[in-house]
Amino acid sequence: MNDISHFQVLADDLPRAQRFYGTVFGWKFEAWGPPDFFLVTTSDNPDRLRGAMYRRYEPLGTEEIRCFECTITVDDVDRVAKDVVANGGTIVYEKSVIQGVGEVIRFKDTEGNFVCAMKYTE
Repeated sequence: MNDISHFQVLADDLPRAQRFYGTVFGWKFEAWGPPDFFLVTTSDNPDRLRGAMYRRYEPLGTEEIRCFECTITVDDVDRVAKDVVANGGTIVYEKSVIQGVGEVIRFKDTEGNFVCAMKYTE
């Protein structure tokens, strides 16, 4: 099997997207490389999944460029759902339980990207 080793979040409004992910998940952003490109830190774990956020190539509605949908591990799906809405996101699928896996929601971030948040079963 192959693990996902990197993710990318494309955004039309980088400060808005950084506020969203910083507030909801505590992520940190560091400018790196080309203009409008940021490394994303999701945890203090050195083995964490590596990520980046950068300006979308074309606005949605022209090329419809979207990223790979990722699932973010959380401790409390209900709290995350409230934080998503409070910070400009939209819940697409309300919390559901996947037997033997955990609780999950699917939402759209402030940039129109689809993301899942999952509390895994022990």
